[in-house]
Order: sequence, then C-alpha cells, then structure tokens
Amino acid sequence: MNGVLTVTTRRSVLTRSMAALAASLLPRAAFAQAFPSRPIKVIVPFPAGGPADSAVRIAQAGMEKALGQPLVVENVAGAAGQVGAMRVKQAEPDGYTLLQAASPHTTNAAVKPDAYVDLLRDFAPIGPMATFDFVLFVKKDSPYKTVKDVIEAAKANPDKFNFGSIAVGTAQNLSMLKFVSMAGLNVPVVAHRTTGDVMTGLLSGTIQAAMETIPGAIGQIKDGQMRAIAVSSTERNPFLPDVPTVAESGVPGYRTYSWNGMVAPAKTPPAVIARLNKLINGAIATQDIQQRFRDLIMVPRTGTPEDLQKIYSEDVAVWRQIITEAKIQPN
Repeated sequence: MNGVLTVTTRRSVLTRSMAALAASLLPRAAFAQAFPSRPIKVIVPFPAGGPADSAVRIAQAGMEKALGQPLVVENVAGAAGQVGAMRVKQAEPDGYTLLQAASPHTTNAAVKPDAYVDLLRDFAPIGPMATFDFVLFVKKDSPYKTVKDVIEAAKANPDKFNFGSIAVGTAQNLSMLKFVSMAGLNVPVVAHRTTGDVMTGLLSGTIQAAMETIPGAIGQIKDGQMRAIAVSSTERNPFLPDVPTVAESGVPGYRTYSWNGMVAPAKTPPAVIARLNKLINGAIATQDIQQRFRDLIMVPRTGTPEDLQKIYSEDVAVWRQIITEAKIQPN
C-alpha cells in the first residue's frame, strides 16, 4: 500500500512540476507573439549625423511601419561608443531597448580588452544594417597616382614620407597601419583629431597619403581636391567604380571595411530577436530605404543575427592582429 501511495505521490509531484513549467513558458510565448506593444528605444552611442546615427534614421520610418510602434532614437555619445552601450547592457532584456552597434565597438574591444562592454558577451545580435569601405587617397596635384607609386615613394624616402588618418585605434587608423604592414613599409602613420585635419595635412604636405571612409572623403574626391588611389574592398566600390582595390593594386589579401548593425541586451528572448530581425530586414529591403542608404554612400545590408556576429567576431580578430603588429598600447 505504501509503495502504491509513493508512486502516486511521485506522479502527482511530476504532473504539478510539468504544469508549473508550462505555465512559466506561456507568458514568454505570449510576450513574444504580442511584441512590440509599446515604443522601442534605440540608443545610438555616437554623435548625431555619423554613419551609425544616419543608418537608424534612414530606416526609422520603415521600421516603425513594420513594427507598428514608434521608434525613439536617442544619441548617447562618449568613450568610443561605450557610454551608450553600457546603458543598453543594463536595460531589461525585453526587446524595448536596443543598441546601434558599429565598428568602433570592435576596434575599442581590440585596443582595450578590458573594455566595459563586449559585443559578444553582453549583447544578442539582431542583424547588420549597412557597410562602407575605406579609400587610400592623396591631394589632387600629388605625383602619386597608384598604390605602386605610393609604395615606391615610401620605400625610397621613408624619412620624408608620412601616412595620415584620424585618431589612434580608429578603424581608419588601423586600416592605414594594416596597409603599411602588408606593403612592407617602415613609415609613420600620423594620427589627426578630425578628417578635416587629415585633409589639411595632405594639402600642407605634412602627410603624403591618407586613409578615410569613402563617405568621409568622397566629397573632396568628387570635387577634385583629392585623388582616390585605391579602395579597401575586395571588389571595386560602386561609389568609386573607376578606382581599383588595394588588393588588385599590389597588396594581395588587403581588406578592411566599416559596418553598423542592431543588437539587444544579452538574454533577450530568441523569439523577440527573430521578430526584430525579420521586421528590420523587411524595412531595409525596400527600394526607398536602399536608395537613401546609397545617397549617403553606404551599402545597405540585410542578414541574420549570425551574420552580424560573424562580422564583429572577425573584425575584432583583424584589429587585434594589427594592434599587436603595430605595438599600439591601450590608453
């Protein structure tokens, strides 16, 4: 009798446990199905007007239509994207606070392994939104017209040749350092505070060639102040179709680019991530938004959470290698 009672009791406990588990899962399933039911905030951890900010605002109307809720964009700049990222890291993982991540998050992680936030550890990727390449360029009356010209001049007169970029540890700076390393050069890369300072350095002759994003330099290239030598992509860039790649110009295997995409706090429900990914991809895929990206010299990019995770995982590895080779010290 006691044996029968024990079996019955165990079955009763098991039944209650399974019922409790099912009940605990119901709110999550219902939440994901109803998501979103209120406005969603997107933190852009960089100043207004930059590539990451522009990408969100370009897609904002289409995303709001697809989501059926307002999208509130807030700029929280500081510490190369760390301040805004920290705020999202600490937010409730419910899909209502998102982060517009970008290349500075990977370069910062590479330069500072002990950074406050880590994209791989602290966030759940939703998907990429846009990419843009870099361009190696000189002033309009420079004698250097090809990558070969630049390399030969740098090797012939290393004491009189300087490359330029914006601040140490940025994607532009690391891309320039990668070029110097892969081309076998022994010349300095002079870091400047702004892109405008880089342009001034070229015009004054304190630097002889520089690396910048195509969106950041194309205005001066198109109006004839600067001459594009090569682009960093694996194929010719659609915005500078007559400019060869660095790889095809004598530095095989050279490739760098910049990107931005959307992430959520770690532990955000997978169903919410999947819904956000589908809706954002749908918005970016529309012809109007695609053209608006291209108007800002950015290549619109759709993809899966895994695509974005691969992008920034590979990015960190590339930048860390460059940092090691260039012996850049964390600051």
